[in-house]
Amino acid sequence: MQTAFLIGRVVLGLYYLFNALNHFTQLPMMSQYAGSKGVPLPEVAVVVAGLLLLVGGLSILTGYKPAIGVTALVLFLLPVTFIMHNFWAETEQMMQMMQMVNFLKNFGLLGSALMFLAIPQPWPLSVESKLHGRVGSRGRMQGGEILRPAQASGQS
Repeated sequence: MQTAFLIGRVVLGLYYLFNALNHFTQLPMMSQYAGSKGVPLPEVAVVVAGLLLLVGGLSILTGYKPAIGVTALVLFLLPVTFIMHNFWAETEQMMQMMQMVNFLKNFGLLGSALMFLAIPQPWPLSVESKLHGRVGSRGRMQGGEILRPAQASGQS
């Protein structure tokens, strides 16, 4: 299960990093779109969004300070989901469908980000576990199951 967890972290972390890169390389286009959605200071907002994605993506990918990474992702996903993908405000059916897909995708990503908080830290196969020389001081994964310290030592 540790390998599957690592593969999932790599896939999701790279997804966020790719999107962070897009925020920086496509700044003019994304800023114009953010402005069209009524976002104040759209250039600043797009850069901040890119930084939040960068922090979140690196954290998920490396397993370093995952609570900070999840916080960055939540701070990105909440406003972006409701402001940028407000499908209920669209009048054209095709745009409404497209925005609904993006809204639901972001809502799912928000849920997956929050689930990372349930995994004991430091995560297995993470930078943080290497730095501290231990895995899951607040519990550990065994056979796909999260064991809390009392369970891990055989106590009930």
